[in-house]
Amino acid sequence: MRALFVRNARLQVLLDPDAELWRSVPAEVIALSGTPSALQPTAAVRAAFPEGSIGAIKAVTVAVAHNGSDIAFRLQWQDASADTGAEGQDDTGFPDAAALLFPTGAKAPLMSMGAPGLPVNAWYWRADEPDRGRQVSAEGLGSSETVDRDLVKVQGAHRNGEWHVVIARAMQATASRPVAQLGGGGRIGVSFAIWEGSRGERAGIKAFALGPHEGWHELVLDGIA
Repeated sequence: MRALFVRNARLQVLLDPDAELWRSVPAEVIALSGTPSALQPTAAVRAAFPEGSIGAIKAVTVAVAHNGSDIAFRLQWQDASADTGAEGQDDTGFPDAAALLFPTGAKAPLMSMGAPGLPVNAWYWRADEPDRGRQVSAEGLGSSETVDRDLVKVQGAHRNGEWHVVIARAMQATASRPVAQLGGGGRIGVSFAIWEGSRGERAGIKAFALGPHEGWHELVLDGIA
């Protein structure tokens, strides 16, 4: 997967999922699968979500662009309803959501959301907070901690049965916990997750991308020419 360098692209433009520049950015369809029921934390959750029942969203289309200082990921996926989790909405009360996940160390495992001393970094968008991103650091299942959430910028829109979401952050960032550092000309592992609120998906109940590099997809960032 390639992150295209777009010279002089302002962050406000990168954040707009309908911006003209996205028409020239290569996009890739990423297959998703449900997290294994066996990884869910309690017997009650495992019983409510038996094997094969998790992961309503089967694919997400991803385009990535950067301007040398900020990087933006445009995600697009089919979803008949825009679930915000609002009271009175005809759904389960859980919002649709999306996230990017990065290893902050070379050997950080994907399936377990990192491990002690091997953290991962996630950038989130949620339909109940459509204009406010969230950033998480984790060193294993159940260890997720929100850190410096204002560093992540998001924008999303639902139309014609699809979500169009952009998640962005500065390529280099200082935070209270280890977070991903990205540089032009570099490479980093990345994964993607989508939650379908109308199916009760939340937390570890989600669809996610499993790539060929020890579970990660490889993101190659264009150099700054």
